[in-house]
Amino acid sequence: MRVLGIETSCDETAAAVVTEGGDVLSDVVRSQVALHAPYGGVVPEIAARDHARAVVPVVREALARAGMTAADLDGVAVTSRPGLAGALLVGMQAAKGLAWAAGKPLVGVDHLVGHLLAVFLRRDGAPLLPSPEPRPSFPYVALLASGGHTAIYRVDGPAIGAIRELGATRDDAAGEAFDKVAKLLGLGYPGGPVVDRLAATGDAAAAAEAVPALMARKESLEFSFSGIKSSVARHVARRGRPEGQALHDLCAAFQGAVVDALVQKTVRAARAEGVERVVLGGGVAANRGLRARMAAACERRGLALFVPPFASCTDNGAMIAYAGALRLAAGERDALDLAPETRTALPRVTRKGGGAR
Repeated sequence: MRVLGIETSCDETAAAVVTEGGDVLSDVVRSQVALHAPYGGVVPEIAARDHARAVVPVVREALARAGMTAADLDGVAVTSRPGLAGALLVGMQAAKGLAWAAGKPLVGVDHLVGHLLAVFLRRDGAPLLPSPEPRPSFPYVALLASGGHTAIYRVDGPAIGAIRELGATRDDAAGEAFDKVAKLLGLGYPGGPVVDRLAATGDAAAAAEAVPALMARKESLEFSFSGIKSSVARHVARRGRPEGQALHDLCAAFQGAVVDALVQKTVRAARAEGVERVVLGGGVAANRGLRARMAAACERRGLALFVPPFASCTDNGAMIAYAGALRLAAGERDALDLAPETRTALPRVTRKGGGAR
């Protein structure tokens, strides 16, 4: 089965052709980073308009790289939730038009499910790291960390009903915290890559007083990243924006606190669930500090860690195509009245905001 996947949930226009076995036949991603950089974040109207300009050329390129036409496809998959409503609508209308014109079945895919299954994609020359095993088996505990979502899930299978949230952020997502802190430090947008690069040559201990511990309660699998953002903001207000080595040190302290929280709670979740496999997903999974510390923590506790290649961590059409192929293989179809939804279909257990739990 060969499925075209279309992804337009936020600020990447992406399309890919993937088999139900996870083989990536083509994968095209058009980023909007340069468009949103002047504003320090994603502007929904700008995102939707650029998707409208780019979606047809991106889809054509994905089919061309796979050496296929629409007639050769076995189905069309598209991100239908969660995401920016206008952005989702562009991709869904393109997918519906193509599926209808070519007489192919259509399936909507939850963006978060795509990330949770991206570890199964097979890309030439990009093996999973650091586990020597080619792919994980179910069940596994997955940390999904990105600019809009941060949560830990138990994944017993690819269906929505087989995925259970164990804990999530009460406020900012991890990637959102990286972007906001980078903006405070004058590092531009997106913030994650530049903070990661500067942190590699910083001394976290030298700036430890600027960064608080992040929800260290042992029994909790929830996260909160708004406090660390506020702490860095107060530090900058008192002392001004750091420069040189001081900037590297503050980035190291900030990233270290965020990464420690993600690692500790993910490993805690795996042990509590009695699961021996851990998977990383989402754009923050491309962070080198997170990869290194998660690998060390899993090795100490005898857990197998599976980390997708960078291309499978950030938003892409391949993960949508693969998740859609599994739905099609299970006999599932969606009608042409499929509507975009801004929220995920995965049940939530973490309540947003402060207060007693």
